[in-house]
This record gives sequence, C-alpha cells and structure tokens, in this order.
Amino acid sequence: MTNSNCKANQSIRCTVQQCEHHCNEKDYCSLDCITVGTHEANPTMVQCTDCESFKKRS
Repeated sequence: MTNSNCKANQSIRCTVQQCEHHCNEKDYCSLDCITVGTHEANPTMVQCTDCESFKKRS
C-alpha cells in the first residue's frame, strides 16, 4: 500500500517497508522522532538494537 500523503523526515532514513511510518519509494520515516532500544543486556552489534517506534502496516 502506497502512502502518497507521507511527509518524509529526511533526518530519519528507513528501509523497513512493512512499517506504517515508512514513506515507501523515498526510504524515509514520517515520524518527527523515533525511539531506538535494545533487546540485549549488553548490546555490542547493530543486530542488538531495535526501532521501538515500529508499527506494522495494516
């Protein structure tokens, strides 16, 4: 589903097309800010981090 009304925040790049906040072809997020967290006690690699602002596209 294409969100033609998406206002891309060019400070937040994103390639996760399954997220409701993703601006499709632009590969940017539409949120003003995001929250980044971790699911590890001691994160040491990029795979240990998560975008906690992710919302599955309906």
